[in-house]
Amino acid sequence: MSATPAGRPDRVAVLCGVGGHLPRHRVGNDELAARLDTDDAWIRTRTGIRFRHLAAPHEATSDLAVAAGRRALANSGTARADAVVVATTTPDRSCPATAPLVAARLGLSGAAAFDIGAVCTGFVYALAAGAGLITSGVADRVLVIGADVYSRIVDPADRQNAVVFGDGAGAVVLRAGHADEPGALGSFDLGSDGDHEDMITVAAGGSRLPADPSRTSHTERHFAMRGKEVYRHALIRMTASARTVLDRSGLTVDDVDRFVPHQANLRILRTVATDLGLPADRCATHVERAGNTGAASIPLALTDDHANRLLRPGHQVLLTAFGGGLTWGSCLLTWPELPPAAAPAHHEQESSP
Repeated sequence: MSATPAGRPDRVAVLCGVGGHLPRHRVGNDELAARLDTDDAWIRTRTGIRFRHLAAPHEATSDLAVAAGRRALANSGTARADAVVVATTTPDRSCPATAPLVAARLGLSGAAAFDIGAVCTGFVYALAAGAGLITSGVADRVLVIGADVYSRIVDPADRQNAVVFGDGAGAVVLRAGHADEPGALGSFDLGSDGDHEDMITVAAGGSRLPADPSRTSHTERHFAMRGKEVYRHALIRMTASARTVLDRSGLTVDDVDRFVPHQANLRILRTVATDLGLPADRCATHVERAGNTGAASIPLALTDDHANRLLRPGHQVLLTAFGGGLTWGSCLLTWPELPPAAAPAHHEQESSP
């Protein structure tokens, strides 16, 4: 493959569509406070979250992924894609992967399709995988989706986590293009540290410990996170990864027009922005209205920012995430000219249970 004078391949992945979807049922802090011995002020102070959306009993991760993927494809101007990559911690089944089903429901049967599991960093990993499919010539168009239904794995009585997590899906479409055009993906940084695998985990349900109620506890069958340690690691890893990407690109924080971190909670993303030297008004914050939606959080934030005209063609956009594994990753891209897109959250009235 030939390369540009700067050493970058002449065929790169270009973002050409976005879309997001949140379930209809929206849960406010007061509803949770009534059963979790807490209050709205406590939740807002520690997380910045006001609402989160929860999937209906009949909705699975694939349902949310299909809705977001369909919107992203429509926004891109075509329903065609050669590959579908789904980042999720909550697949419909442990076997098979969710992506082939999503592809089939979108009319993309025959396309390459696979899942990526990197927890909350999943979308950045999936974006890198999609870009690799394009730069290698395997695909010309790739649909990348982040989708999670955390309400299936979080114990609703868990005061620490039930207030933080929500369900949702976000997607982008990538196409083959050139490094100098708007929408081009730039440098990536990806990393992991498996020595801390138990910091964010669902202990039971895999080959190490099957989810047999006779052999496992209620706690082992649900999501667990050591919050204070996660907070410390997230700040260190997200900040360092973002700086690495800037260094590789020959840019500084002054060149960043929009910072879109994983929407873990408001304290983390604002602290990372501050540590990087970025003002608060350059930081995307979708977490207040959706909670932590795992792999869906970055594409949902991108869709929300685009819908609200906070992203403009030519903007340098910095993405960064941290999740279980431990995993982390960052990416830079130049924002393209896109058709208008609907904001992922559009249900104004709070739902009742």
